[in-house]
Amino acid sequence: MAERQDQSAADAMMTRIGQVVMLLHGGDREEARSRFLDLWAEVAEEGAALHRCTLAHFMADAQDDPSDELAWDLRALSAADELMDERGAEHQQPPAVRAFYPSLHLNLAADYVELGRSAAARGHLRAARNGVGLLGDGAYGDGIRAGIGRLEERLDREGAGGAPEPTPERRRGPGGETLGPPRHRP
Repeated sequence: MAERQDQSAADAMMTRIGQVVMLLHGGDREEARSRFLDLWAEVAEEGAALHRCTLAHFMADAQDDPSDELAWDLRALSAADELMDERGAEHQQPPAVRAFYPSLHLNLAADYVELGRSAAARGHLRAARNGVGLLGDGAYGDGIRAGIGRLEERLDREGAGGAPEPTPERRRGPGGETLGPPRHRP
């Protein structure tokens, strides 16, 4: 009975996170940031790793400052590592958790590009590329692979002495598309 209540509470938190994600995708970044922070205060540093990972992952998208985005993406990666440690202790590392790493590393690589730290970006791109074998065929995996390719091309152009691409508000590729995949719950 207690296990079912814990599951219901976890599902309720994921639902609440999803509602704020819809707000964010609807364009209300400031309100989404505020609500994500409220949820973060509820789960705090000791909350479930899955909740912290998911919240931090989406909170990064709500940031205007690249340094803040990096900080939240690092929190998401740290929580994912904790989640893997928890699952490993139980001898179950679900593919869904492992398959989330390419997205996390791609987002970190994009953050580092935005901050002008190409060596760190390349390291995270390597980690993302190394993990894409865990992704299935479909829109999510294709989006991750395409995002890795676009970011690698951008780094290659910039490393060859090309001028950095303009980034008016957020990271944008040459066709105006967002660099990196759409973010999904782990």
